[in-house]
Amino acid sequence: MSDERLRIAIQKSGRLSDGSFELLKNCGLKISRGRDKLYGRVRELPIDVLLLRDDDIASFVADDACDIGIVGENVFEEEALTDGHDAPAALVMKLGFAHCKLMLAAPKEWTFNGPSMLEGKRIATSYPGLTAAWLKREGVAAKPVMMKGSVEVAPRLKIGDAVCDIVSTGATLDANGLKPVATVFESEAILIRNQTAFTPEKQAVFDALLTRIRGVMMSRDAKYIMMNAPRDAIAAITEFLPGAEAPTVLDLAGYSDKVAIHAVCRESVFWDTLESLKKLGASAILVLPIEKMMA
Repeated sequence: MSDERLRIAIQKSGRLSDGSFELLKNCGLKISRGRDKLYGRVRELPIDVLLLRDDDIASFVADDACDIGIVGENVFEEEALTDGHDAPAALVMKLGFAHCKLMLAAPKEWTFNGPSMLEGKRIATSYPGLTAAWLKREGVAAKPVMMKGSVEVAPRLKIGDAVCDIVSTGATLDANGLKPVATVFESEAILIRNQTAFTPEKQAVFDALLTRIRGVMMSRDAKYIMMNAPRDAIAAITEFLPGAEAPTVLDLAGYSDKVAIHAVCRESVFWDTLESLKKLGASAILVLPIEKMMA
């Protein structure tokens, strides 16, 4: 790897990995991967890709083994609370995918009526830092018990009275006689960077990548809407359009009382949005996806 190439750490497999590669693909970047599939190289920009375990990404970035990384916010915050780096990695931006929740789960037979029920209890978790921080905020004196993997079996093995773990569907908890009772931390994928100043060359690459990422995120929920409408309905339609800036208004050939309205909506457009536009007098409404977008 060249010192002049930007180094990015990505999870080597799993849901976070899939979303990270999809993001880079949508940024117009193609990755050539080596035989060991632990290293890749971007063709369009001078970027090297290291494929790591999610738990290692924040440390690699903090230690300057990588310049930037895509990691779960839960892993990043846990690292910040428990690792003690003098110069931990810095959060650049949230990326809007790989959402999950760190949740407190208790035996189904418990009638959970608030965090105070945990007073004096042991809570098995792979996230002792985040768990302890939540307990402190709630004013509860309970003890996090560190446990790597299969946290949900802790109550049956008498290792903990309750658990704190990442929950997606809740099926694993249910199968082990547990129920989620409180959200400890909400997480998504984030972009992080080390705190070492980049060379001008690396900074230019980093800025170019950020511009593309922001463009992808802006276009993710954005839609391009076109419609015909009465001229006297322009103000009402403009005010109603979800998340739209000033629309483009064009005269319609052969009509003095009607116009064409084109707008970019930065929020979700649903069927009831179209129905509401129709009630305001709009017709021939078209909603198109936006593949790329740059402010």
